[in-house]
Amino acid sequence: MKGDVLLGHKTDYVDTYSPSLLRSLPRREGHFGASGEDRWMGYEFSWLNAKGRPEIAGIRLSVSADSACIVESKSMKLYLGSFAQTRFNTRAEVHQTLMQDLGAAFRAPVVLEILTLDQLPQTVAKMPGICLDALDVSMTSYEPIPDVLQILPSEMSVDETLYTHLFRSLCPVTGQPDWASIVIEYTGRQIERQGLLKYLVSYRCHAGFHEAVVEEIFLDLQRVCVPQTLSVYGRFLRRGGLEINPYRSTEVGAAPDYRMHRQ
Repeated sequence: MKGDVLLGHKTDYVDTYSPSLLRSLPRREGHFGASGEDRWMGYEFSWLNAKGRPEIAGIRLSVSADSACIVESKSMKLYLGSFAQTRFNTRAEVHQTLMQDLGAAFRAPVVLEILTLDQLPQTVAKMPGICLDALDVSMTSYEPIPDVLQILPSEMSVDETLYTHLFRSLCPVTGQPDWASIVIEYTGRQIERQGLLKYLVSYRCHAGFHEAVVEEIFLDLQRVCVPQTLSVYGRFLRRGGLEINPYRSTEVGAAPDYRMHRQ
């Protein structure tokens, strides 16, 4: 954990666990005459479970204002991002790893919680329909695999809305991760849900602009599943104060207005 800073320098975005990314900087000398703490909130934290399926969460971190060191913010961002393609057996193992690494970086005890999306002060938009995120799928590929898409044998037509918060792709220019909720609304023969989730998660290491990614999903679903109607909506988290939320549909009309849900 070197003291050289990363802010202002071009850096690669590492997605395998790398505690060496953390940069510790000494606090200023002398006491400022008050007690206090530094509180951090992390909104984009993810890792892989033992089967390779992504888990997503937030983190809340507190450290005393008397800690020997602070941690440079860009190095914290890169460190947390390095968990993205690393498998952990349990959430407790992730928590223990964070506690150990961050305690060493701050040179002080830390208080840390891993939060569900519902526990974050401001989380993703509240989506309609059925969430796919509890499905127990195994993953081995993190580039788009449309071959896992399939429809169920029944000829019965359904009208349903499905969504996931587990989506991630990469910016093709910077390599930074882009996090999103993907909403799929369709009518037609029923799409097999585990295969759909595996397909959406397979974009995790794919480089593509938001618009191109959503269009690719739309076209793959049209080609493989042949729905009567289809809409795909990508609700990407903002970066640099901007959101781009592409909507592609067989139906004429504006994108749905999903409001941000606050606790």
